[in-house]
Amino acid sequence: MATKTAQLDDNLSHKSKEQVNLVKLKKMIESHIIGQHNLIENLLVALLADGHVLIEGMPGLAKTTAAKAIAQGIQADFHRIQFTPDLLPSDLIGTEIYVHEKSNFTFRKGPLFNHIVLADEINRAPAKVQSALLEAMEEKQITVGHHSYKLPDLYMVLATQNPIEQEGTYSLPEAQQDRFLMHIVVGYPTPQEERQIIDLAEGQHTSPFLPITTQEEILNARKAASEMPMNNKLKDYVVSLVTATRSPEKYDEKLAQWIDYGASPRATLAMIRCAKAFAWLRGDEYVTPHHVQTLVLPILRHRIISSAEADMEGIGREKIIKRLLEVVAVP
Repeated sequence: MATKTAQLDDNLSHKSKEQVNLVKLKKMIESHIIGQHNLIENLLVALLADGHVLIEGMPGLAKTTAAKAIAQGIQADFHRIQFTPDLLPSDLIGTEIYVHEKSNFTFRKGPLFNHIVLADEINRAPAKVQSALLEAMEEKQITVGHHSYKLPDLYMVLATQNPIEQEGTYSLPEAQQDRFLMHIVVGYPTPQEERQIIDLAEGQHTSPFLPITTQEEILNARKAASEMPMNNKLKDYVVSLVTATRSPEKYDEKLAQWIDYGASPRATLAMIRCAKAFAWLRGDEYVTPHHVQTLVLPILRHRIISSAEADMEGIGREKIIKRLLEVVAVP
């Protein structure tokens, strides 16, 4: 036991301050949210990779709690926007109001001008409102009239959506989906995890979310993660995975039947950034094929369009991506 403790201390001693604090942040969130380890880790990877996340799952699966926990853990401004069918774009970005005393217009900023924005149930609002997020997510700025307003350097949109088949929901446009770095699907907890949730709800672990790290440390961590070594063969592997979604007939007959449209170059860049961030978060010395393969599903899930034949056969995107990993050669 003493040997294991010594090994753990030795591993921590080789990590930077930013890595140690992010590990602490991950453990703190996991102590409050039972059974969503994959969600929490992917959210931290996306934070390090400077990207936005689309989270899909039924209500009550701690999606909002996870977003709020990250914001509090990194001492960032947080705002939750409840998307509804009657929401207007100005409700997100803000609006110009006339100030009678000054005889001019002044821009009043909307909730998008926060560090971490939770767009809750984004698919309950029509496309016009959803598209109001595009410029903010892609360029980190918002244009109103003839003026552009810069968003914070640390800026992240976490959008949640209920399954499309639910009544009263709108499918996200492809251009909107492509802006999300990852699409994470959250499932139900196991019976054992649900028993732990009962204990948590009854107040056995009621400690609040505490600040663990700072925004400055996160920005430093992003820089360090972007500099993780990744050899050219592995970069070629990433390119092969993405191009295989566009020309599946060159790789596999089944893939050619299942995929109508493949992923854009934005997916390639996303996979590189996320693999580096994942390797850095794990404390590894360089990026490996394992890092890439672990992240292929959340990065490609929303970027490929399956064929009508696949839909009729009940072939989901998870199965398509699993087949993709089987047919593309690993370096």
